[in-house]
Amino acid sequence: MSIQTPAVKTSANGRKKGLLDFGIRLSAVILAFVFTSLILLLVKADPLEAYKTLVTGAFSTTSKITSVAASWVPLVIATSGLLFTFTAGLWNIGMEGQIVLGSVFAVGAFRLLDNTAMDPTLVIIIAFIAGALGGILWALLPGLMKVYGGVNEIFGGLGLNFVAKTIAIWLIFGPWKRPGVASSSGTEWIDIKYRLVNMPGTNLSLVILIIAVIVAILTAILLKGTHFGLKLKAIGKNYKAAYLLGIPTTRYFLMAFGMCGLFAGITGAILVTSKQYSLIPDAGFGYGFLGLLVAMLVNYHPIWSSIVAIFFAALTIGNTQLQYMGLSTYFAGVLQGILVLFVVLVDGLRKRLVRRM
Repeated sequence: MSIQTPAVKTSANGRKKGLLDFGIRLSAVILAFVFTSLILLLVKADPLEAYKTLVTGAFSTTSKITSVAASWVPLVIATSGLLFTFTAGLWNIGMEGQIVLGSVFAVGAFRLLDNTAMDPTLVIIIAFIAGALGGILWALLPGLMKVYGGVNEIFGGLGLNFVAKTIAIWLIFGPWKRPGVASSSGTEWIDIKYRLVNMPGTNLSLVILIIAVIVAILTAILLKGTHFGLKLKAIGKNYKAAYLLGIPTTRYFLMAFGMCGLFAGITGAILVTSKQYSLIPDAGFGYGFLGLLVAMLVNYHPIWSSIVAIFFAALTIGNTQLQYMGLSTYFAGVLQGILVLFVVLVDGLRKRLVRRM
């Protein structure tokens, strides 16, 4: 007769919980696709044809694949920032506004240094630093309001999103307006010497791709392999217990917001130098809100977030082909939202079952 030691039992339970977690999340994805297919059938569209169109629209040519990669870069960086606040138990809904402020600061740096004799590469680096500072500033505001004013970070973040967009619009139609007449299409484009060079035949800059990979790896290391990440996780699980155990929760709350703002600001600078080349009213391009969906879908896991971000980016690019089927280009957004909805719904069931094991 074999006797199981406590360590063996713990390991077995861990494997069972892991398999249960994976199975439930997989079932949520399947249910989401079934539900979406029913919606397509109701509008008399072939679900299989729609999904095929999404795939071919994203991966059928080299140009489309690089477009997916170009969309993945800001999304994975934004998501990586959000993982810090989510790990600490904070809902940073203000990510979109933080990206906008990153764009504002980056464009401001380019405008300020445009007529100087400074090397263009150095100007780009300064603009990225300025963008990062703008993101950090805007991220710390809801953090400070929460810590010292008792304002829930959800409301603070949402309010600051509107303020950030208002600042951008004011600059576009006011101090930074185009010569002659202001335009909702944005400010003047930055000089071509400040734009990141794309790889031949693509719309993807190798520089931003490298930045995204570094950010994704750094996020995984910090959250999974350091005391900093462990303390953030402890605070997210139970901040009162973490405080009683000696973890300075206020400092770590602000550090989490700061890290999120840092990556948001970098995202804004990337959008300015590789995509929009100016400040526009919708400078965040929705990457802040899309990052929230990715983070929630992977249960705030840094490695899986990079993979799922590719899927979301592919949906965004492939979505443009659906118009040839007579479908709205908003279909990808519907699918993304339904995926997250079903994952959130089954997460409660997962937690119930895990607690009983």
